[in-house]
Amino acid sequence: MAKNFKVSTYTNGEALYLKLRGDFDGISAHELLDMLKREGARYQKIFIDTGGMVDIHPFGVDVFKSYFDRLKGSSAEFVFTGENAARLAPNKAATLGLSISTVPPDAGSEKK
Repeated sequence: MAKNFKVSTYTNGEALYLKLRGDFDGISAHELLDMLKREGARYQKIFIDTGGMVDIHPFGVDVFKSYFDRLKGSSAEFVFTGENAARLAPNKAATLGLSISTVPPDAGSEKK
């Protein structure tokens, strides 16, 4: 795992919030996948905030997307947020029977 990769967690009812910080490599990807696998049955929604990610290695993204099928059968909805949401969110959710969405980083701000 990248030495500075960290996942902060908190819960609110039936939702789990994960804030990813630091560098994201292949081992970090496996750590995140393992956490999502463990928690996917316990929560209805899992929010994954990518705004604190610094150096995102293409290999780490490839590993994460390639092994996301480990979560098949999870009842949780995975919601990717933050500036790196579209980059990290897998695009094969429908074939896996998973619910995955992304929220653009400026979705909560009002434009004048």
